Amino acid sequence: MVPRRAVFPHVIEMNYQARQRMGCSVYLVYDEPDWLLIDIGFEDTAEEIVDLIRQMDFSLAHCKYLICTHADVDHVQGMKRAQELLPSATMLGHPECQRDLAGPDRIMTFAEIKAQGISINLPSIHVQKTITEGDVVELGSLKLDVWNTPGHTPSQLCFKLGRLLLSGDNIYRDGCVGNIDAHHGSDIPDFIASLERIRDADVDWLLPSHGPIFRRDKKLIQATIDRLIEYTHRADFGTCAVDWPLLDEWEDELARGFDPEKA
Repeated sequence: MVPRRAVFPHVIEMNYQARQRMGCSVYLVYDEPDWLLIDIGFEDTAEEIVDLIRQMDFSLAHCKYLICTHADVDHVQGMKRAQELLPSATMLGHPECQRDLAGPDRIMTFAEIKAQGISINLPSIHVQKTITEGDVVELGSLKLDVWNTPGHTPSQLCFKLGRLLLSGDNIYRDGCVGNIDAHHGSDIPDFIASLERIRDADVDWLLPSHGPIFRRDKKLIQATIDRLIEYTHRADFGTCAVDWPLLDEWEDELARGFDPEKA
């Protein structure tokens, strides 16, 4: 049997458990005998993760839920294999995640990015039950409050467990955020609102979907919010921006006429 390396009571993160990076963060939440998994990562590590769980002396028959934080391929490609290995588990996800994975929608899930030559196999995945803002996932004596935190993608979910927030792709320890891409359904004003919620939350720790676990730092989150506010007024972000002030300046200059002496 492999010793369990819980990062917090009732929570194991599988990359930390393995002492190596296997992909996105995969959280095992447990209140024995029952347990659940939040995300699984790519298909080529799904069996390795489930085998490691078995080695930690968790009964595979007691996996109650497989949960998708959202529909991105790097989080869920292995979910179909996980369903085969853990048939007692019910798969949960946001309604839009359910729709995107059923197809699957290869653009919304980032499985296909033609301009960069990215084409990743993604099978149709059946999210059996939808969850969204205000729902509660119960596991033994534990209750995970479900937050819908759109911005990176409309289906992004977070899970509050006491003073912990399993925070998805909202923000990472270096202040970066999940990819902002109009084809992915990203919305910068929604992202800002989600970050403000996390900034003001009654939690001590953020457990993100990529990178290290870190303490909630209001200054760090505010700096990220300020950066995203700037993004809303920059042409760099195309249709994700809300305006481009330079065009207003140009309109005024057009009315006045161009004078190279004053330009």
